[in-house]
Amino acid sequence: MVNRMQFYIDGAWVDPAVKKSTAVVNPATEEAMYEVALGSKADVDKAVTAAKRAFATFSQTSREERVALLTKVIEIYKGRLKEIGAAVSDEMGAPLPMAEKLQAGAGLGHLMTTLDVLKNYHFEEPVGTAMVLREPIGVVGMITPWNWPLNQIACKVAPALAAGCTMILKPSEFTPTSALIFAEILHEAGVPKGVFNLVNGLGPEVGAAMSEHPDIDMISFTGSTRAGIDVAKRAAPTVKRVSQELGGKSPNVILEGADLTKAVTGGVMHMFNNSGQSCNAPSRMIVPLSKMKEVAAIAKAVADKTKAGDPRAEGTTIGPVVNRGQWDKIQGLIKKGIDEGATLVAGGPGLPEGVNKGFYVRPTIFADVTPEMTIAREEIFGPVLTIIGSKDEADAVQIANDTPYGLAGYVTGASVEDAKRVGRQIRAGNVNLQGVPNDRTAPFGGYKQSGNGREWGKYGLEDFLEVKAVAGFNAA
Repeated sequence: MVNRMQFYIDGAWVDPAVKKSTAVVNPATEEAMYEVALGSKADVDKAVTAAKRAFATFSQTSREERVALLTKVIEIYKGRLKEIGAAVSDEMGAPLPMAEKLQAGAGLGHLMTTLDVLKNYHFEEPVGTAMVLREPIGVVGMITPWNWPLNQIACKVAPALAAGCTMILKPSEFTPTSALIFAEILHEAGVPKGVFNLVNGLGPEVGAAMSEHPDIDMISFTGSTRAGIDVAKRAAPTVKRVSQELGGKSPNVILEGADLTKAVTGGVMHMFNNSGQSCNAPSRMIVPLSKMKEVAAIAKAVADKTKAGDPRAEGTTIGPVVNRGQWDKIQGLIKKGIDEGATLVAGGPGLPEGVNKGFYVRPTIFADVTPEMTIAREEIFGPVLTIIGSKDEADAVQIANDTPYGLAGYVTGASVEDAKRVGRQIRAGNVNLQGVPNDRTAPFGGYKQSGNGREWGKYGLEDFLEVKAVAGFNAA
C-alpha cells in the first residue's frame, strides 16, 4: 500500500509539519481517487537538514559503492515496472501499455544508462601541473513534472546518486504515486539516510521554499518556461546552480523529395503520442507550400485512426490530458486557431465522439497555418498539430527558428545529407534526422527559453558535478 499521507525524509516515512492534502483526480473519469499530503517550508527545512548532514559522508563514497547501490535500485525497479505503469496511467491518463513500456520503461532506461556512465567516468583529469577534480555539487533540489514522471525523476536522481549528491525531490502533485513508489524502491535498495528525500507539495509553497533555500546548492527543474523563470528568480539571491528543461514549440521540417507518406505519418503519430503532452513534441510541421493539400490529407488519415479513449481499453491510442485546466487551455487554443483562419483538417473543439466525461481532446490538425498565428507560437501541450507552408529550404529554416523556444527539431529529407544540412541550421538542443529517435547516452536539453544545462548520459552526470583545479598536483 503506497503511503500518500507522509513524506520520505532522512530514511523514514514522516508526517507533514502541518496536515494539508489535495485530491488526486483520475483524468479519464474526472473522479477523485485519493488524497495526497501537501508539504510546507517546514517540511523542506527538515529534508534539507537531513540531506546536508548526509552529504558529508555520501559525497565521500567510492565509485564502487555507488555502482553497487544503483545496481540494486535497478534490480528492485524492474520488479515494480507494472505497478509504476499502472500508477502513471491512472494519474495522468497514458494508455496502460504505453505507461508500462514507455513511461515506466524510461525511468529504467535512465537508471541503466547512468550506471554504465558511472562505471567508466573519469572524475580526475591531469591538466598541465594541475589535477582537475570533478566533485558532487552538494544538496540538490529537484522539481519534476507530471507528463513523463518517471523519465524526469530518474534522469535527475540517478546521476545525482552517481555523482555523490544528496537530494530533495518535489514531484508533481498530479502524479504523486509513481514518485512514492520510487522512494520505496530507493529505501529497499539501501540508499543511506538523508541521501534521498521526498516532499510532496505545490510549486508556490514547496517549490518556492526549495528554490530560495540557502542550504540547497542546486535546483534541477523540469516544467513550463513560466515556472522556470520564477524558480530562477527565487534562486538568484543564493547564487545556486539552476538547471532547467522547459517548454518547446519544436519544428518538424519535411523537405522537398522526402517520402511524404512516411514522414507525415511518423510526425503526426509522434505529435499525438502521450496525448501531445511532451515538451519536445514535433508540434509545427513545416512543409513545402506546394505540398500542403497532400500533407493535410495524409495527416487527416492518421488523425482519423487515432482513438482517444479509456487508458485501460483495448485499441485506445491516446488517453485524456492530465486535468481540467489543461483541457480548458487546449480548447481555447483550438478555438483561437479556427478564429485566426487556420484550416481545421481533423478534430476540433469539444470531446471526441462517444465520450461524455474525462479530459479527452479530439486529435486535431490545422493546415494553412501562418507563423504569426497563436497556435504556431504558443505551446499547446495537447494532441494538436499545426502545418505551416514554406517557400523553399531557407524559408523553412527561418520559420523553424522563429520561436523563443529551442528544445528540439526534426528534419526529414530525400537523403540523410539533406537532413544534416538543415539540421545543423536549427537552433535547438536536440535535432532528430530521418525519424531516428533520441539516444539516452546523448545530451537532452534546450536553447533559448527551453532551458539550460543538459540531462541524460555523461552530460547528465556532469550537471551534478563541480570542477576543482588543484595546481601543483602533478608538479615534478
